[in-house]
Amino acid sequence: MSICTVLVVGFVASINLAVPDLAASSLHPSSSTVLWIVDLYVLLFACLVIPSGAAGDRWGRKGVLLTGIGLFAVGAIISAAAPNVGVMLAGRALTGVGAAGVLPNSLAVLVHATAPQRRPAAIGVWAAATGIAGAVGNVVGGALLEVNWRTLFAVMAPLAAICGLWVARVAPRTERHTRPLDLRSAALLTLATAALLAGIIQGPGDGWTSGAVLGSFAAAVALLAGWLASSLRTEHPLLDPRLFRIPLLRAGGLGMTVAFFGLFGLFFVNASYLQYVHGFTVLQTGLAILPMPIPMVLLARRVPKFSARFGSTRTVALAFAFIGGALVGLAASAHLSYGVYVIWLVLLGIGGALALPTLTHDITSSLPPAQAGVGAGLQATTREVGSALGVAIVGTVLASRFNSALPDALRGGGPHTVAQALGAAHDAALRSGVIHAYADGTQLALIVAGVATLVVGALVTAQSAWSARVSRTVAVETATA
Repeated sequence: MSICTVLVVGFVASINLAVPDLAASSLHPSSSTVLWIVDLYVLLFACLVIPSGAAGDRWGRKGVLLTGIGLFAVGAIISAAAPNVGVMLAGRALTGVGAAGVLPNSLAVLVHATAPQRRPAAIGVWAAATGIAGAVGNVVGGALLEVNWRTLFAVMAPLAAICGLWVARVAPRTERHTRPLDLRSAALLTLATAALLAGIIQGPGDGWTSGAVLGSFAAAVALLAGWLASSLRTEHPLLDPRLFRIPLLRAGGLGMTVAFFGLFGLFFVNASYLQYVHGFTVLQTGLAILPMPIPMVLLARRVPKFSARFGSTRTVALAFAFIGGALVGLAASAHLSYGVYVIWLVLLGIGGALALPTLTHDITSSLPPAQAGVGAGLQATTREVGSALGVAIVGTVLASRFNSALPDALRGGGPHTVAQALGAAHDAALRSGVIHAYADGTQLALIVAGVATLVVGALVTAQSAWSARVSRTVAVETATA
């Protein structure tokens, strides 16, 4: 189940490395089309994970998981062979739908296939895989892109086929539940998530106050209100809004969002930063992120025991101190050597290792076993929303600071990308100024990400502490009665 998760989540990170090749490819995509080639997968992935999890609860988690793997493989083949942008986008859409079937049902199968005493450790390994996947995607993507961008898509298909055969052989079938699938609520929630993410994705390019972006956010609010009203009137809602009265569920969802906000904010700036500032190749850039997942691999099975001993609240507080502090430390080392950068990557990995298993367990343990798929879908949705927010906000801050820090001779004619600015720099001094401006932009973006993670992480810790207090009060009252 963890390998399946690494496959679909790692694809989110690896495609970012392909942007320069795609932009210069025979597809001749516009700049906005390149953005949608990258983000259409994420959009459908995030929008459909909760309905896919509910479908697994209703019709069988193993079956929906295998269907998702199959759609992912077919979509990857279509993308690899795409003769034009339209076919490429169709392939990306299909892989996104497939990924949405894989992620929640892999966790739901795992929850039901492990004994209760082993379940926290199993969830810990799976949750760590979601964090490791970003780094794996960078490494594998960097290696495959040394050939060309079509290789990246072509290799995904046989990997998915292997995963499908493995799941078919070893994954047990789990109990199905007869509760009906609330299609109206599923449609409203899917459209609301799509509108929210569309606004976040378009914000950096169109401007946060543009009509399209504000319209997307307004549509998201209206659709969420419709979903809320529909769910409260339905006997068996897709995701009961009243569940968010549970403090631990609120803390887990918000915590997952902010954790991936920080992690994917780093992934967004890391690739370009290492290539432009330190002169790394694409493959070297992918390998350079490897120090971060090492703590996640080493600590994955130990964090549940740590959390059980010291409590979820202390574990979450320590996790966000590491993540936020490491992002600020990475910002401070933006003008320094890669050796200093590595130290902060390791500390960030420790924070992710502490956060992801603990928060995943908080979400899954807050819901009844019959809704394991929905719980996994909620975990995945908050993760994808956090990732999209991290890319959008960090990217906006980076671009703004970069353009304001450019040498005076390059500031005319509107905002520049790094490639455009370097192309316009006709001497070594101007090129050095462009690189310095990009390092400045990276520094400010990481400071913003780090401070935001620390502040929201404090709110998550407070919510977790409140949940623990409520649980102790209920336990005392029950014992007394």
